[in-house]
Amino acid sequence: MVVRRLVARVFWAVSRWKLVSEPAPNRPTVLIGAPHTSNWDFVFMLAIAWRLDLHFRWLGKKSLFRGWRGPIMRRLGGIPVDRDAPALVVSEVLERICSGDVFGLVVTPDGTRKGHSHWKSGFYRIAREADLPVTLGYVDRTTMTTGLGPTIELSGDVPSDMDRIRAFYADKSGARPAHRVEPRLREELAP
Repeated sequence: MVVRRLVARVFWAVSRWKLVSEPAPNRPTVLIGAPHTSNWDFVFMLAIAWRLDLHFRWLGKKSLFRGWRGPIMRRLGGIPVDRDAPALVVSEVLERICSGDVFGLVVTPDGTRKGHSHWKSGFYRIAREADLPVTLGYVDRTTMTTGLGPTIELSGDVPSDMDRIRAFYADKSGARPAHRVEPRLREELAP
């Protein structure tokens, strides 16, 4: 859409942040938005998607979709998430994909912006079950850059796949570095 690309161009022209991105994926993907440390991450995500002309949906807590904000958030590609039923979220997204709805999906696996010891595994389960690659999107305050990193295929070997993801995010701090969560799934923490 021409208006979205124009808004994104203006945003990147006036922003102190710089868009530094690998080429956009040429097929649907699960796009990780990390480290998710600030509400500004949402703005960056839209600006990246609109500038690169990507068709993405994103998962957001259901409270964002209440009242007057609901129609706006849905129009911007939002899918409400009930945090009390995370397994339901995965099945709903997979149902949309299996029904032929073609879209990339933005997920912030660190969940809320602070207070967690690990990433949520929904992005991994969705990518594996829908046979989608994972694109590593990022925000890095140390370099004042944001964009898309590599797109990777998951092998199903969780520790190995997460090692690749951790290596990419090792030097990424997020907009608020104090809220950063190490890229590690709960399954990796279990003895």
